[in-house]
Amino acid sequence: MKRALPHIFLLCAAVFSAAGCKDFLDQVPSDRLTLDQIFAKRAYSEDFLATIYAYRIDESTVSYTTSDGCSDDIDISYDRPDNAGYDMNKINLGNWSASSDYFNNWTPLYRGIRAATIFMSRIRDNREMVENNEFDRIEQYYSEARFLRAYFCFLLLRQYGPIVLPEETVIPADTEASDPLMNKMRAPYDECVDWIANELDEAAKGLALSFTEQLTTDYGRATKAACMAVKARLLLYAASPQFNGNPAYANVLNPDGTHLFATSYDANKWKKAADAAKAIINLNKFDLYKAYYEGTATLDPFNSVRQLYLDPWNSEVIWCLTSHDEVNVHRHGSPRNYNGYESVAITQSLVDEFQMWDGRDITNSSSAYPYRTSGFSTAEFKDNRTGWVFAPSGTFNQWVGREPRFYLNVAFQGAYAIYNDQADKYKWQLNFSGKDGKGGSWDFPRSGYVRTKGVSSAYNAKTGQTVQIPWIMFRYGEVLLNYVEALNEYNPGHADILTYLNQIRARAGLPGIASGKGQVEMRNLIRHERRVELCGERLRYYDTRRWLIAEQVDGGPFYGMNVDGDGDSFFVRSIFETRVFRKEFYLFPIPQSEINKDKNIVQNPGW
Repeated sequence: MKRALPHIFLLCAAVFSAAGCKDFLDQVPSDRLTLDQIFAKRAYSEDFLATIYAYRIDESTVSYTTSDGCSDDIDISYDRPDNAGYDMNKINLGNWSASSDYFNNWTPLYRGIRAATIFMSRIRDNREMVENNEFDRIEQYYSEARFLRAYFCFLLLRQYGPIVLPEETVIPADTEASDPLMNKMRAPYDECVDWIANELDEAAKGLALSFTEQLTTDYGRATKAACMAVKARLLLYAASPQFNGNPAYANVLNPDGTHLFATSYDANKWKKAADAAKAIINLNKFDLYKAYYEGTATLDPFNSVRQLYLDPWNSEVIWCLTSHDEVNVHRHGSPRNYNGYESVAITQSLVDEFQMWDGRDITNSSSAYPYRTSGFSTAEFKDNRTGWVFAPSGTFNQWVGREPRFYLNVAFQGAYAIYNDQADKYKWQLNFSGKDGKGGSWDFPRSGYVRTKGVSSAYNAKTGQTVQIPWIMFRYGEVLLNYVEALNEYNPGHADILTYLNQIRARAGLPGIASGKGQVEMRNLIRHERRVELCGERLRYYDTRRWLIAEQVDGGPFYGMNVDGDGDSFFVRSIFETRVFRKEFYLFPIPQSEINKDKNIVQNPGW
């Protein structure tokens, strides 16, 4: 059954700017073009398509995405209850409702869906392109819009659960609110998954395989591989405990009695997820990014994991956001002494997740790389080949001898800042009275740690030196982790599980996991590796929810160092926030304004 879009998104279709990527919903009468005019000229249609791309959620942003700051990995340090846009803190303290309108992606994503549907209905009749026989380009643009529409639906599905699916015919803008077309029900979750997966498959047929087959001016546009990557993540989420026979959703019904969620577990969903990820592997198009010590064939693990995010369009990149505000990545991960905001804080929970240099957990460390919770080092911990100092002499012992990914992700008290590749030897001063500490400013990390993943040494806010690096939205490393997780659930013991999981570990300079592990132990190892490898990439928030562990990890006391202390008192594990997580938080509420307009939209449980 085809479904219409919700009431709020019936917007005037005949408005669009001829002057670039200005939002076509915000025009004045003298600046309007009719749809006939838009689709008579290639340039106008391309502008329209550009506005559809602009509806993507920019997950490089710090303040306006939930998926890191509301997870157990990250704290966004802005506790400003009177400032709009800084809503992570309110959510983490449990102070919100369906009327709060926090992180309302329902409204803009449905606008993007509607715009994509309009575009798809008209682009094949673009007069200029037809007259110039640009049929391949027409099909490319059509497929891009189709991909974006499916992607927007996926983003809605992961945040809100079942959605109102779009239909191919755009509802007239003057349709009355009482019309049945304006009061559609949400489609069952599995129906949404099937529809999105099919749309991605169809869109892929008209797209280049990857950016390597695109014009450089097309980098960042949809590709077949991007379609496949979104589908793999979609099916992994659908197979997970939150949506695969979760008893908490058994009584969530539409007004007609239709169950919105599956009421029984289906192991075959894991197979579908594994197959989707393996299809990407089988392309033999992508590989884990690797850097080598100069003049050798020896892997440099730290620069492998570091340069992955700094070397644009490398072998691991599947889909990137090409243009974003570099402040969100670089300045928010920079010391205040360099005009940084240092607002993206790492939690102690994540710090403890990173293993030691030899791959042992901190609870089972070796004499070669012992984990110590007191005292300070008496020598540098560094890479003798490159000279890169991971932990200067005098570092709190807890942070010495950790694995390379720890030093990629975490800035700690006394660590060298990355500017000029440590040439200036500036050390982070995160204690209370330090240059980067809490005293005298609200720009400080409440946990005493700062996330530095993806921060370029070429960026320096103090001197005005900026850098623009694409934000990776999908990469091959995630695909491998998606695959082994799904494979372990439906075919535990399969040889591919260790093969691909150990590829991730080897790239990070860690020994492989030995064979002989049972399904439950392997599940925990996979989840550990996923948390460490993908931390800060806007995935942990959804992982804890789809695994149904958020009640255990996303509530209660959150720890870090003592940012109110100086000297030895700084190095005391301290609570910086006590968070609240309730069962209803597993899904966002449908905005109450939408519930009020459409009597057939059922609210998510608990809201």
